[in-house]
Amino acid sequence: MRWRTPFVVALLAAGLATGPASGQALRVGAPAPDVAGERWINSGPLTMQGLRGRVVMVEFWTFDCINCRNVIPQLKSWHERYEKDGFTIVSVHSPEFFWEKSYDNVVSATKKLGIRYPVVQDNDFTIWNRWGVRAWPTMILMDRKGIVRYRHIGEGEYDATEAMIRRLLAEGG
Repeated sequence: MRWRTPFVVALLAAGLATGPASGQALRVGAPAPDVAGERWINSGPLTMQGLRGRVVMVEFWTFDCINCRNVIPQLKSWHERYEKDGFTIVSVHSPEFFWEKSYDNVVSATKKLGIRYPVVQDNDFTIWNRWGVRAWPTMILMDRKGIVRYRHIGEGEYDATEAMIRRLLAEGG
């Protein structure tokens, strides 16, 4: 009977190592990987190369996550306040549940939540893994040269995040 516990733990660890959280966390100071993904909402396809010269926040979410929903009002505020100054939010929708994979459901949720910044679907966690994300919501800021400068996981730290947005916008290109 005792052999089962280590065996089960080993199986769980192996499963977790190959799941959505298997990517290495992206370090501050590293070049940002691309955001190319599946279908786009509120925008045509975007790339990090095409966003050079702008301060970019890549935000990972899923529409049925309450923590993600709690962050959206702040994201919308930053989008409205700083977009004209060279700030872009790219929202990566990586679904937690099977019903969150439907393009129509993501479009509907995006409209219902009043999201006007670009949203890209990431049903297979390709972007999630590329960026080394491990939790919803995660916000990552890049400077105008495409270098990761800030990372925050979860809700809160809005003042610190906004201060970094302002700092990066002030740095110029």
